[in-house]
Amino acid sequence: MSEGVTFDDIVEGRHIVVCCGTGGVGKTTIAAVFAAEGARRGRNAVVVTIDPAKRLANTLGLDSLSNAAHEIERRRWDPADAAPPGGRLSALMLDTKSTFDNLVATYAADDDQTQRILGNRFYRNVSTALSGTQEYMAMEKLYELHEQGGYDLIVVDTPPTRHALDFLDAPRRLTRLLDNRIFRMLMMPTRAYLRVASAAVQRFLRTVSKVVGTEVIDDVVAFFRAFEGMEEGFRDRATSVLGLLAEPSSSFVVVSSPRRDAVEEAAYFAERLAESNIPVEGLIVNRVHPRFGDEGVEGLRARAETLTTMETEPRAAGDGAAAAGRLAGLYANLADFRQVADRERHHVAGVKARAGRAAVAYVPFLSRDVYDFDALADVGRHLFAAAPAPVT
Repeated sequence: MSEGVTFDDIVEGRHIVVCCGTGGVGKTTIAAVFAAEGARRGRNAVVVTIDPAKRLANTLGLDSLSNAAHEIERRRWDPADAAPPGGRLSALMLDTKSTFDNLVATYAADDDQTQRILGNRFYRNVSTALSGTQEYMAMEKLYELHEQGGYDLIVVDTPPTRHALDFLDAPRRLTRLLDNRIFRMLMMPTRAYLRVASAAVQRFLRTVSKVVGTEVIDDVVAFFRAFEGMEEGFRDRATSVLGLLAEPSSSFVVVSSPRRDAVEEAAYFAERLAESNIPVEGLIVNRVHPRFGDEGVEGLRARAETLTTMETEPRAAGDGAAAAGRLAGLYANLADFRQVADRERHHVAGVKARAGRAAVAYVPFLSRDVYDFDALADVGRHLFAAAPAPVT
């Protein structure tokens, strides 16, 4: 790990930990590791996953996860009963539509407005299919847990997206939509000073309806008009979320694998965060090949060649020659592993440079899949200085 902040500092001292990276690099697992370690250190921790697969639920010993936080039995994550009394661990899986529905109910003036929006066909499509909706609702769930959950540590597994910053840009996209001229005209079509503009909007809608159909346009207009009066609450919420993530108590951890595409995505994310004056506090490279020993590739290959020569010498015979041949093969194999490991670390060097003084850890391929708390502890031992020993 690098000097400066450590992963122990993050898990003990931060309120929000956001795990970022492209899909398939192990973000969900790393997020679970942080939450479990926080609970072991006496914190009331919750992990929020966006992945609809049951892998995290199975790892945590649950049949399923829902949009509401589910507290996990202490005996599962602390079988030795060694954690401080305040330690608690909960988990939930984001349900985009349920979160959006709850947000509508929060800002609607009354039940009638809520039902008009929830029953609108355009809304039912927007709440699940509109680009960026999942990312924004992940931010909304984060803010909800911060405001109402009473948690010491909130760990967020961000959506698996090619553009990792969609998660951060979601509140800004929402406020841009709310400030859009067409949107505002549709929201207030009867006000005197907008009559001329409204006529222009109506002409625009008639043109669009010829392409997508009048019924679709009617649904869109009905949705926007039902939304009237709620936009300020959404805008304030989006601003609050961005402020929360910019606080020193929030930490961003970039998760990558040694794959070139994942490393490039991690480097891009680190650069963009730096542009927003948000430091990357941790870089975790998952599923790397371990480095066995300290000898370089050239030295290992030289040993293999020497042993191969010994095997073919006239005086070599019998078991000695066979042993030399087998040992030469092992040295050659070790040199190949070392070469792959060095290449992987070379790929990551650029990300490390962009991450500045961030903590850096390499998690090797494990001998088993991560499917229980012992396996999560195995990963944790590569991140934390005082991670617990496995309990069988």
